[in-house]
Amino acid sequence: MQPAKGITQLLMQWSNGDADALDELIPLVYDELHRLADRYLRREPPGHTLQPTALVHEAYIRLIDQKNSSWQNRAQFFGMAAKLMRNILVDRARLQKASKRGGHQYKLSLSEADRITQKPDVDMIALDDALRELAAIKPEHSRVVELRFFGGLTIEETAQVLGTSHATVERQWNFARSWLRRQLSK
Repeated sequence: MQPAKGITQLLMQWSNGDADALDELIPLVYDELHRLADRYLRREPPGHTLQPTALVHEAYIRLIDQKNSSWQNRAQFFGMAAKLMRNILVDRARLQKASKRGGHQYKLSLSEADRITQKPDVDMIALDDALRELAAIKPEHSRVVELRFFGGLTIEETAQVLGTSHATVERQWNFARSWLRRQLSK
């Protein structure tokens, strides 16, 4: 895989309308997007229907529809991919819950994100609801969770995307984890 600088250059070229840059970009980001999707779906109960490849493809389709995006760097791109994957997973969870068969709660492991909650799995809909509540009172904290947990970004990459300091992101991340832990434990 090329260094992040190559990805950033391709993103900028794509933002400027270079369709060939998108063709070069796809192979560079596909594996990382697939790893993110696999991590989200790894702890699904047997018989779930969404596979990592399908999640990546659905997110990719939504990403290329982001025609007005001005991609500035790799971290921003993966942050947007994370947000889109979150939306896809929440939409599926809501559909499953509403199905005639009673649906199943869509569970997502939070262990990769420094264990926001003490439970090994958390209800995806409950997490989405809690993140919406957090966004209403502290939108920047909610965005940090989205980038760190769903995007798999480091503290430094998150700071870069948000245009803030490492210390600020770390403080917001710690607050958001504690706040979500309380909300999800109710």
